[in-house]
Amino acid sequence: MTRFGLTLSLRFRDMAVKSRQLQDLKIDEHTLKVPLVWGDKSDSRTIEVFVAIVSRPGGENLPYLVYLQGGPGHEAPRPMHSPVSPSWLDAALAHYRVVMIDQRGTGRSTPVGDFDLAKGAGEVAEYLTHLRADAIVSDCEALRIELGAKTWSVLGQSFGGFTTLAYISTNASSLSEVYITGGLSAIGRHPDEIYSLTYEKMRAASERYYRRFPEHRNAVRSLVGLAEEGSIELPDGEIVSPSRLRSLGMLLGTNDGWQAVHNLLELSPKSNGFRYDLAGALPFSARNPLYYVIHESSFSDGFVTNWSAERTEPESFKQDATLLTGEHVRREWLDTVPGLKPWKQVAEIIAKHDWPVLYNRDKIQESKVVGAAAVYQNDVYVPLEFSMETGALMPGVIPWVTSEQEHSGLRQGVVLPRLIDLARGRVVR
Repeated sequence: MTRFGLTLSLRFRDMAVKSRQLQDLKIDEHTLKVPLVWGDKSDSRTIEVFVAIVSRPGGENLPYLVYLQGGPGHEAPRPMHSPVSPSWLDAALAHYRVVMIDQRGTGRSTPVGDFDLAKGAGEVAEYLTHLRADAIVSDCEALRIELGAKTWSVLGQSFGGFTTLAYISTNASSLSEVYITGGLSAIGRHPDEIYSLTYEKMRAASERYYRRFPEHRNAVRSLVGLAEEGSIELPDGEIVSPSRLRSLGMLLGTNDGWQAVHNLLELSPKSNGFRYDLAGALPFSARNPLYYVIHESSFSDGFVTNWSAERTEPESFKQDATLLTGEHVRREWLDTVPGLKPWKQVAEIIAKHDWPVLYNRDKIQESKVVGAAAVYQNDVYVPLEFSMETGALMPGVIPWVTSEQEHSGLRQGVVLPRLIDLARGRVVR
């Protein structure tokens, strides 16, 4: 197996395996030990990667489909399904055995947490630089080899789509079909370009919301005023800053997130219901510190991020407090969010890290990969314009551009079946 021209030798060939039954799903759980730093034999550090391979009765010999989760910093969903409520898992199991990987540092894959901070900020930050998409690809390749699969297919959601592009950049011959949902990332563009465009997407999303609920513009303006006074305190003691409050706009990027915004804004700011619901609605919680600390790195294809989202905030957003923001991390939250405060030094180091190039445009163009990609017209996280640029490099991956779904569209039962049908020529765009 090769990555960026380097031969990667697998030093750990044994996996712990456990099988169990959940509803009518067979779940084979694997734990694989892999190098922390791929391609560097002088570094002896290792981590464990947890994998659940899911199948239905009679589907034990179907080809593999690897699910790459969004994030970064989130574990794979736990396999369940409901016979009365179709999900992407149900659709996938009709064609594949589904491989759910807890990406390194998450879930049951040597998780990163507050307990690591005792090692010191410098050591922790260096460790986190080995948790990006390129390393996840190498973990996948190790697992593929262990399972004896010549090729397999991949489903990449959001950041999982970014990881899929990294996979195509280095090991395209391992991939049968690729399905990408809201994850055709920009290639070769500076994070500043991407975040600048996502602000424009959030402006449009905010205005769409206020056209439906015009009275809520004043509600948001009033809440921002309370935040400026330091008058909104969450149950964990966080004094909500104006920028933190406005990050509620991230909910507008999902199919039903507007409902959570609507219901929250209908409550009295003095009520327990408001305080607790606000705490649950705000993004970048300390449950998954990786999501905050290395988030901007996911958009870095060979650049220093240096708090890109904060630096590129348009003047109009600074002047109009009712414009909500999305997946835009703020440095000031390291001083105001209790669960993020311990990560301040680590986050500052990561912001100044010079990330290596992640994608290989030439390899992607030469790959001849086949599949399909859902591109969401109003995506506030992964802009349509850059997604179409990237999609044009892969003529064998058919884009399905839709305004009927938001970034979370995969959770609906219709997206993956549509992509499978497109990839296999059963429908046309």
